[in-house]
Amino acid sequence: MPSSLYVPPPGLTIRPATREEFATAVDWAAAEGWNPGLDDLDAFFAADPRGFWMAWKDGAPVSCISVVRVSADFGFLGFYIARPEARGAGLGLAIWEAGMHYLGERTVGLDGVPAQQENYRKSGFEWVGRNVRFTGTPAALPPAPAGIEIRAAEPGDLPAILALDRACYGAPRDRFAAGWILPAPGVRRRSLVAIRDGGLAGVGTIRDCRAGFKIGPLFAPDPEAARGLFAALCALAPPGAAVSLDVPEANAPAVAMAEAAGLVPAFETARMYRGEAPDLPVGWTWGVTTFELG
Repeated sequence: MPSSLYVPPPGLTIRPATREEFATAVDWAAAEGWNPGLDDLDAFFAADPRGFWMAWKDGAPVSCISVVRVSADFGFLGFYIARPEARGAGLGLAIWEAGMHYLGERTVGLDGVPAQQENYRKSGFEWVGRNVRFTGTPAALPPAPAGIEIRAAEPGDLPAILALDRACYGAPRDRFAAGWILPAPGVRRRSLVAIRDGGLAGVGTIRDCRAGFKIGPLFAPDPEAARGLFAALCALAPPGAAVSLDVPEANAPAVAMAEAAGLVPAFETARMYRGEAPDLPVGWTWGVTTFELG
């Protein structure tokens, strides 16, 4: 694995950004129509404080990328953006090369927008599935059936939640997942769990975004628990608010659930990996946590 720092082209400064600097990249993501959450950055930086990179030319930021070292064997790439006025000059490619250098020989996952998927293939990434963002004002949904309790997530649930997250994600990301599911006071994310027979049957989180709300993750091995959680999470949004759910297309019951709620496709990505892709139980993922970190 490379250990030395990547040396950028002359005239370009590339380095890990601070949380405050990377807030600019979140604004860029919003301008691209990605609709980031309002309180995502602290949880993202907890995953890897050095994993969020920016490039500056003549003192002005021109491109960004997130390259989170999830573990010694796995990383995840996102936030790959070059400012429109900086495109075509190799500034996006420069930060890509710096980010990939930082990730080294790890298996790397990403959720790629259609315009970039061919470039990712040229860089050794293989397509494994399509994610579809379903968005809209959800219709009234039936509650969880008898035998499934839906309630707020609590610290005592965390060991089971982290085990489920590792199974659905394919790598341990406990620091990120713990802060995402059980955020600090004032953070605009709320998480619910489904309990059946005294054990965890599913977990889901809803968060405030630039426009409306997103649900993610929505992880549940139990389909009835998944639907009950989805209904309860949608009910946490104000009446008439738009709710989005990023659904793996291969999970047909999840697609049907989103469609039955009146949500419609609005955006898509491809899950791709460089290296050996993890063998994931796709039927357990009813909503991807976040396209930026997987």
